Amino acid sequence: MDIKDIQNLIKFVSKAEVSEVKYKTKDFEITIKTPLAGSDAVYAQPAVYHTAPQAVAAPVPVATPAAPAAEKAEAASDDSKYVTIKSPMIGTFYRKPSPDKDVFVNVGDEVSVGKVVCVIEAMKLFNQIESEISGKIVKILVDDATPVEYDQPLFLVDPS
Repeated sequence: MDIKDIQNLIKFVSKAEVSEVKYKTKDFEITIKTPLAGSDAVYAQPAVYHTAPQAVAAPVPVATPAAPAAEKAEAASDDSKYVTIKSPMIGTFYRKPSPDKDVFVNVGDEVSVGKVVCVIEAMKLFNQIESEISGKIVKILVDDATPVEYDQPLFLVDPS
């Protein structure tokens, strides 16, 4: 099963309004869970079996924001004029094509439709993510070499 098949499966499951789908082969297993309330949240947990033991990272606790409500409302209204570039897949986000190369984009850089903005590695495949809009990068929402979920915001772009 390649990454396009996984993406299509995730889209199908989210539109089919089922709560859970499991797909298993002899060396690959994926479980996709969705809430039945019609929410857009999609959770997928791929499990790949290797012959060599793998180190498992401990879950990172989620910090609760301590900003006052007024600051939150102001930040939300500022971000509403921007367009979000979202992750089309689950994987590891990289800002560079390789460790010895420069980053694809920085804050303040102009991007055009089709320009590569990052790479997402999924199952040892490095997928170039291209911008679907033209504008200026305002904010990078994900740290380099961190895991990302399907439809997770990666960049904020000012289209003006």
